[in-house]
Amino acid sequence: MALNQNIIDSFRKAFESDCIQLIVGAYRLAMQEKKYQLNWMENDFSELLGSYVNESELSLKKGVTCKTENKILRKENTLQKGFADKLPRIDFIYSKHWRSQRFECFMEAKRIKETDSGLKRAYIDEGMDRFVSSKYPLGCMLGYLIDGAINETIIGINSLLVKDTRHSETLNEKTLELHHAYYESSHNNIGVLKHLIFDFTSSS
Repeated sequence: MALNQNIIDSFRKAFESDCIQLIVGAYRLAMQEKKYQLNWMENDFSELLGSYVNESELSLKKGVTCKTENKILRKENTLQKGFADKLPRIDFIYSKHWRSQRFECFMEAKRIKETDSGLKRAYIDEGMDRFVSSKYPLGCMLGYLIDGAINETIIGINSLLVKDTRHSETLNEKTLELHHAYYESSHNNIGVLKHLIFDFTSSS
């Protein structure tokens, strides 16, 4: 018997909340153990957080598995020789099986600095826009702050969006019980994109 769409949507929303709880928990553990370095590359941070997610008791309890740097094959992809090498890679894919269905949650991460316009531009062009263009299925953005202050960095990202005449797509601070640095941006074709900013600068 097919599941009611409302039930599926409700489960998917709860699953996304579980995934956010898992990645926030991994960030908190990273801040406690401080095994990272601020000169790390984006994938270094992601691998550390991904390992913490999969090692957590909560991931076992929830039946959630996290994979990092995973390719995404979409139905619309053209399957010709060499297609696999051209598939986009997303930083995090979470998966869970429930009632003969597989649910997935997607997260893309980018390093950001308050004084680095190049990284802030990459956050938009190589992060947000991969969701906005539907290159990636709708998910969440993660910002790894490695220098400066969160508020000023977000102001810088928003300034670039305004410069691109994307005023309605700027990041707006919202309340999230699990994590204080939480923002949302609105986009005509995909709706709301969630942003979690992880401040790693307190290790310095």
